[in-house]
Amino acid sequence: MTTEAKVGLFVVIAAVLVIGTIYYVGNEQWGHHVVPYRTYLHYAGGVEPGSEVLYGGITVGRVTVVRAWNEDPTEIELLLEVKEGTPINASCTAKLGTVSLMASPAISITTGSNKAARLKPGATIPSEETVSIDDMARKLAGIADTAQGLIAQVQGEIKGISGQANTLLANLNEATGAANRRQIAEILSNTNAMIAEESAKIDRITDQVLTTTQDADLAVKKVAPLVDHADATVGNVNSTIDQLREPLHQDLLQMQSTMEQARSLIATIRTIAKGNDDNIHATIENLRAATEDLAQLSDGLKDRPWSLVRIRQPKDRKVPEQNSSQHPPASVH
Repeated sequence: MTTEAKVGLFVVIAAVLVIGTIYYVGNEQWGHHVVPYRTYLHYAGGVEPGSEVLYGGITVGRVTVVRAWNEDPTEIELLLEVKEGTPINASCTAKLGTVSLMASPAISITTGSNKAARLKPGATIPSEETVSIDDMARKLAGIADTAQGLIAQVQGEIKGISGQANTLLANLNEATGAANRRQIAEILSNTNAMIAEESAKIDRITDQVLTTTQDADLAVKKVAPLVDHADATVGNVNSTIDQLREPLHQDLLQMQSTMEQARSLIATIRTIAKGNDDNIHATIENLRAATEDLAQLSDGLKDRPWSLVRIRQPKDRKVPEQNSSQHPPASVH
């Protein structure tokens, strides 16, 4: 056997061993200990079978199927195989992502929450859409168009501001001209002369203010004892009021108790009066009848005082009747 044949045979054997090792490792890693899941995206640019599945940034599986979903043509169905034991929970979200800028697209799954329930095999992982490159290009184009209009507007406003700035500078140049500078110098010289002339008066005023301040300090020192006496007087008045407060409070309580008793007595009298109202009316009627009887008795005694002595009253005398057959005596002329 020639050397070239030996080298070729060695290369073939090495290639077979490498392929077998890769197949064995891949089969051990993904074939027997994986859990299927699925998710749905509106945009899955660059994802294909065999793309990585990331959980919190680490590789935990791969994409097995990428196809349009028959039930909703606007979504792409992705079937995933994830390592057994990966804590996929209901708070996880799947989205399109990459490990780095140069790497191929992958499906990135967030870690979710420890309190959320774990998803069962074959369940759907909630998805979150990412901005595609086309969308970004459209937004950038819109921003560029808006920026051009904004730049044109800013240029117009800058021209107006430049004109106003030129006007302001002209006004400042005019205000700081030679004539105005001379006037300002004259004002400053006059001010200096006035200060020099009035400095003596200012010194005298300052001395008077100091004297007045000293007199005020003396007055405050003299008034301080009076303030202390006033504080002592106020303290005595407060103590006197505190001493009298308790007896006054007791007297007020006794007065209140007396008034309550008086109210209770008045209520009792009212109750008794209401209960004996009928008896009082009957007594008054009896007194009225007795008074009428006494009045009749008094009138009878006045007309017949003998009724007190005689038992029987005498009969009334009859008035004599004139005889109608007798003529009256003739009148004498």
